[in-house]
Amino acid sequence: MNIDLIKVTPRDQQVLDLLVQGCSNKEIAGQLSISPRTVKQHLRTLFLRAGIREGRKRVRLATAVFERAEVKS
Repeated sequence: MNIDLIKVTPRDQQVLDLLVQGCSNKEIAGQLSISPRTVKQHLRTLFLRAGIREGRKRVRLATAVFERAEVKS
């Protein structure tokens, strides 16, 4: 999976950063002042862009996006 080919918006990145830190959708929503439903939509859209439908691959994607962000910082 080439993570650089997947479009990740700044908000997607914020959601993923919190997800990788272990936050629940409800916690992510609270920290970003959005609804839990919006958090789910960000994740669903990101996974669809990546062509991911399985849970394990979702975790790998989130981790890869988070690590990419750490390298760029």
